Amino acid sequence: MNTESTHQNKTLATVLHLSVFTKFFIPLGNFIFPMLLWLSRKQDPFVDHHGRNALNFQISMFLYTVFIIAIAAVTFVYFGMKFTIGEPIFFEQDSFVIENFSDALPFFIIAGVLALILLGLFILELFAVINASIRANEGKLYNYPLTINFLSSGNPDESNHHFNQSKNEQFNDTQNQAL
Repeated sequence: MNTESTHQNKTLATVLHLSVFTKFFIPLGNFIFPMLLWLSRKQDPFVDHHGRNALNFQISMFLYTVFIIAIAAVTFVYFGMKFTIGEPIFFEQDSFVIENFSDALPFFIIAGVLALILLGLFILELFAVINASIRANEGKLYNYPLTINFLSSGNPDESNHHFNQSKNEQFNDTQNQAL
């Protein structure tokens, strides 16, 4: 029975990691499906570790992407205003003409760098999720790269144990240590 439950946990952790690819078919599927799978077996430490890591990684990737898109939007607005200063803004055929390519070169460089960073995040996500699912199938723990830990572990560490105790428990611990 123990072997069967371990096999089920490895399979569930593998499916949990692979379920983030549902974002390509269902909006927010990369958050919903891993969370549902994680919450179904949260009491198991193996599934709990993989579920927390998968969700933390997806939240981190989402925030990185939003940050890069915000930088791109600010860059687009800045250079759009810079190119049209002194000229009236019309929505005609000749309204946006760049006379000198060197004026637009910084815009193209910044746009290219941001596009490369977004592509790098996409490739990192693909490889990290596949690697995590392989590790989960092997029964090993995996920590994603570039992850911000939003969902911390529910189990307090031994060093952090005294912060979660009541005053009576702390007093009893000091009395037991003195004896």
